[in-house]
Amino acid sequence: FKAPSRDHPALYRDLLRTNRVHWIAEEPPAELVREKMMECHLRFRHQMALVPCVLTLNQDGSVWVTLVKPERAITPGQFAVFYKGDECLGSGKILRMGPSVYTLQQGKNREESPKKEEIDKIEPAT
Repeated sequence: FKAPSRDHPALYRDLLRTNRVHWIAEEPPAELVREKMMECHLRFRHQMALVPCVLTLNQDGSVWVTLVKPERAITPGQFAVFYKGDECLGSGKILRMGPSVYTLQQGKNREESPKKEEIDKIEPAT
């Protein structure tokens, strides 16, 4: 896919899924196990600014990552590295991504919103 510009909404996403995360200190962090979600920061390119996100733990050890605001050019195969303050928590390879901002905007422009059954077909709960 080639976007018409560097800032085209099709390049921005706010949801991604990793493979099983390699945790450094705790396997996985106690807060994530207890609450099933955890606020932290991530980086997926060397030296990029840390991005606030929320991790949701899946039973297979992978995580869904919801970014506070959409980021540009997230790509499967890159590694998402998670931080809490100055501490590096661990990392996981990005396997898949949610819809782009462009796709979501197209959806909002339709007359009716998708029904819950249609949403469930897109991504089965784990």
